[in-house]
Amino acid sequence: MRNIVLARVDDRLIHGEVVTAWTPSLSANRIVIVDDQVAADKFNKRVLMALAPQGTKVAVLSVEGATKALQKPDPGNERVIVLTKTPIVFEQLLDGGVEIKEVCLGGMGIRGDRKPFINNVSASPDEVDSIRRMKNEKGVHVYYQLVPEQKVVDISNLLPGIPIKPSYPVIPSDDN
Repeated sequence: MRNIVLARVDDRLIHGEVVTAWTPSLSANRIVIVDDQVAADKFNKRVLMALAPQGTKVAVLSVEGATKALQKPDPGNERVIVLTKTPIVFEQLLDGGVEIKEVCLGGMGIRGDRKPFINNVSASPDEVDSIRRMKNEKGVHVYYQLVPEQKVVDISNLLPGIPIKPSYPVIPSDDN
């Protein structure tokens, strides 16, 4: 299994925070973007690959392709950041057998039926259900953290609807 050092949901995929904060702080040397639409778009793939920090390998894969690629043996010295636009993709990866212990929620903008629940994070009812299943059924720690220097905020009691059981001690948000 590949050495995943960060599994992050962020609509922007590769952008300033990933390039200047997450990649260097985690000593990441590979970024795997998992998105069926982006993987099918040659232009967007080239743009994302060009945005990566120097010396960082980038792969833009479909969910199916990423499921296979992330289950391959670690070649050694590889530190992978996996980026998706929605937590639903991480649930699909988990269902496909990819081992993910934590999912970090970053910038999830308001669009469609997404409703805001903390800082830069909004989620649709389907995304909330996916987060609940990951936490309650799969034991994945799902949290919010904008940049590495910021404290981790457990989102268990922040999601709309029925609370989910926290997998870690709940740290109240400064917003509450």
